Amino acid sequence: MKGLIQRVNHACVRVDGEAVGSIQRGVLLLLGIEKEDDQAKADKLLHKTLNYRIFPDEQGRMNLSLKDTGYELLIVSQFTLVADTRKGMRPGFSKGAHPEVGEKLYDYFVERACSDAPGLIQTGQFGADMQIALENNGPVTFMLES
Repeated sequence: MKGLIQRVNHACVRVDGEAVGSIQRGVLLLLGIEKEDDQAKADKLLHKTLNYRIFPDEQGRMNLSLKDTGYELLIVSQFTLVADTRKGMRPGFSKGAHPEVGEKLYDYFVERACSDAPGLIQTGQFGADMQIALENNGPVTFMLES
């Protein structure tokens, strides 16, 4: 399981021109689910996402997490994160989870996130063609893997 996290001032995801998820200051998480992923890997990545210290403390050091700050989290599924790009000029998607399996694990991840950080979670729409607008703060972007 891979998660690309970006520290944002705000972010919004739209489907068919309509906003389905929007946050102010916090983290945009682009979530890629692979064939071998399971609930244990989802739990590990969620813990890391909520506790990864990417926000500045009083001294300006990246020392605070989403949990520490109470900022928001926007979770968006993105199967292209798990693409194999090592060879050729076209990505391969054989490592990605089957859509039905991926959706179940995505739903599990979102459910756990809502439980761990109530009121702070927004989402995209699994499998939809989504447009994301964001203002990256920093810029600060990290790839997390479980």
